[in-house]
Amino acid sequence: MAKYETTISGQFEDVVNRLESDISNSGITMNLVDESNYSIGDTKIAVRVYDKYFMRNGNRTSLSLTVLGHNNHIFISAIGAGGGEGIIFNFSLGAESEMVAIVERSIEQMG
Repeated sequence: MAKYETTISGQFEDVVNRLESDISNSGITMNLVDESNYSIGDTKIAVRVYDKYFMRNGNRTSLSLTVLGHNNHIFISAIGAGGGEGIIFNFSLGAESEMVAIVERSIEQMG
């Protein structure tokens, strides 16, 4: 498992749209599995679950993305999981970290 969390300032919809675009465009085998959106007052939350097929180790890895916004304060959590192979040995070759790094790079580019 790999995890990246941060807080930034910005417009909630712009941040979510940018993350969605960067994640979707990160590879041909990247798929949006499902999404959920909710708001109450000035607080908004977007949850996205992605998966990607990694040919080098023949498995799928998931990325769970949560974006929480209140006014211009935004919290982002990205968790990558499922990149292991086999029941006893969990050799992922860094697939989970690669998924999380997509989010981290996207946030860094937003500046």
